[in-house]
Amino acid sequence: MRGPTRPSPSAAATAAAVLTFIFVLLPTAECGVTYDCKAIIINEQCRILNSGSIHYPRSTPEMWEGLMQKAKDGDLDVIQTYGFWNGHEPSPGQYNFEGRYDLVRFVRTVQQAGLYMHLRIGPYICGEWNFGGFPVWLKYVPGISFRTDNEPFKQIENEYEPEARAFGAAGHDYVNWAAKMAVGLDIGVPRVMCKEDDAPDPVVYNSSPPLANQ
Repeated sequence: MRGPTRPSPSAAATAAAVLTFIFVLLPTAECGVTYDCKAIIINEQCRILNSGSIHYPRSTPEMWEGLMQKAKDGDLDVIQTYGFWNGHEPSPGQYNFEGRYDLVRFVRTVQQAGLYMHLRIGPYICGEWNFGGFPVWLKYVPGISFRTDNEPFKQIENEYEPEARAFGAAGHDYVNWAAKMAVGLDIGVPRVMCKEDDAPDPVVYNSSPPLANQ
């Protein structure tokens, strides 16, 4: 049996760029978002936000509006979801943002419901999702080593603290590189590192138990 075509090292970086962003989508335009040690600050007002997860590929677009209404009825302020790389790029350079993978439609549905959006771009997904959200073809990139300071793999990380300890110095270098790269994109809203108790400033750290519970 012939194996899959091996993508070049740059293919992983190119694909990662599709999902390399994180933002809070505001119900109204032109809102300022910052934070301090106690709360998210929106338009100079401290807010404690209640968040719940709705993973868009686990439902259909026809369900999304109803799910948002149920979220509002449950007093949620924020909808949180991962970005599902293996669903959006099943083959190198072949992108899928249709049907239940229509991320733009999902985000707009959140906005139309008057909710905020917290997009966890991954690319690793700790959510009972096949291959951790990585596309299978990624393992065929020459020289790749997953989730460490490895040039073919380098990208934003998620829930990395246990891996950082396991990789030692390489893990520490990697998480600092990821934070610096993310902040350098200057997208105008805070970035959060989940399961990271020592994220480099100005990244918001979120250790376990969650910061909101401390």
